[in-house]
Amino acid sequence: MYYVVKYSGPFAFIKPWTAVRDTGGGETYSQQFLTPSIIEGMRQKLEVTKIIRHKLTYVTINLQQETVKAKAWNFSKGRYTMDASILKRGVLINPCLYLAFEKEIDADKAHKQHICLCRNEDILLPSKDIMEVSEQEFNELDGYELRFGKGEKSFLVGYDRFSNNSEMFGWLDIVGTPVKNSYNE
Repeated sequence: MYYVVKYSGPFAFIKPWTAVRDTGGGETYSQQFLTPSIIEGMRQKLEVTKIIRHKLTYVTINLQQETVKAKAWNFSKGRYTMDASILKRGVLINPCLYLAFEKEIDADKAHKQHICLCRNEDILLPSKDIMEVSEQEFNELDGYELRFGKGEKSFLVGYDRFSNNSEMFGWLDIVGTPVKNSYNE
């Protein structure tokens, strides 16, 4: 059995590992899957033994404009200033994330906490109940899931900040309709 906690919120952003290089045009779209290091970061934040599976759905991606400032200060005409830039960030609207645990105690601990996918202001809250489902039932849930590992269908998904920036691989498992027509679906 899997013990599953469903998290949802109004919006979320999963920063692509290529975001720094892809922003030449000023637009960065949210990833539709969670990398192994994102899952590890959540595991550490939730203080659980292991997150064994995950599924992600959302309603749409919306471009939101954001002002960002450089870390460096400039000194000009007797004043210190920071350069500002405007970028467009494609965020997931009404994301729903299912996290599956082997142990009920881990699900219970996770169920009492909020999570953030990749930005602290994008908070997802747990649903009312913990679900108990079989592996087969979890497999049938709609959603995007990055299955971790290197194989025939795998592609490079980033570099693991928890393991000396080693390459991370996985393949995308898409089930049903991960992009929903409405929040209630």
